[in-house]
Amino acid sequence: MLQFLPPGFEQKVTATSLGIMAYYTQAADRRWATASDAAEPATLVCLHSLGGGSSAYEWSKIYGALAADYRIIAPDLVGWGQSAHPEREYCTEDYCDIIAHLIEQVAGAPAIVAATSLTAGVVVRLAIQRPELFQALFLVSPSGNDDFGVGYGYSLPAILAGTPVIDRLIYQFGAANETAVTQFLTNFLFAHPDRITAEIVQAYTTCTQQPNAEYSALASLKGNVCFDLTRYIGQLTVPTTIVVGEKSRFNRPDKTKRMAAMNRAAIQTVHVVPDVGVLPHVEEPSVVVGLLRAFLRQTLATERPSSVPVLS
Repeated sequence: MLQFLPPGFEQKVTATSLGIMAYYTQAADRRWATASDAAEPATLVCLHSLGGGSSAYEWSKIYGALAADYRIIAPDLVGWGQSAHPEREYCTEDYCDIIAHLIEQVAGAPAIVAATSLTAGVVVRLAIQRPELFQALFLVSPSGNDDFGVGYGYSLPAILAGTPVIDRLIYQFGAANETAVTQFLTNFLFAHPDRITAEIVQAYTTCTQQPNAEYSALASLKGNVCFDLTRYIGQLTVPTTIVVGEKSRFNRPDKTKRMAAMNRAAIQTVHVVPDVGVLPHVEEPSVVVGLLRAFLRQTLATERPSSVPVLS
């Protein structure tokens, strides 16, 4: 959302098969210092998660801190933020298509991509289908929401979200207001509620209240974009680093490490960030900035890191 952009950034748009997608990048009229005046800066694509109120704001404290050294592309995916909100049953293929479009038409392939949660899971699937689009992946709490066959589609939230009338009531009273957003951040996403700022609440609430925002949010909640990531992770060949919060209530560190161990060839490192929840890049952005900066330097130093994979 425009009011939450870091200084020196502007909004642009690209036309996708599902409608207009807004994205945020350094303003053309601002002179940005880069790591090398003799070369174009590398591009970093930052992709937000697919939960109610999600938008490019999620990565804003991170990409704002890296803007002097890298070209940033941070979209509001279609159905979220200030992008188009078509009335449709969103599915995994929809997000694969629009992310591929973003990389090919805006960022340029192969791309360095940072992604969160369910979007990170979608990116893994896209990277398996089209590895030429990606140079490296930095994934925060990657998930398909049904990992290790937990049966998410049969859970009570999924069933209620798929029930007509009830689904809209769930969204209206359980997501699209400031109280609901605050409670969700407190009870599920953050390890420490005192880190939830008024700006964070306002940014998420504003996104939940966009016209037709319920279509994308409910699609995720009822399982339309749900899959077992463990069925795919072994096929990944793109060099990958994973970050997970020590106190994550959804993707616990032990579960994340178990998944990472299924593909030690591609997954170089798992970082467990102490004392944070599901969104370490929102809760403790300075820590994730450091991890991402080190990841970018290593990625750009060599196309295919040859170090022995380490789980930490």
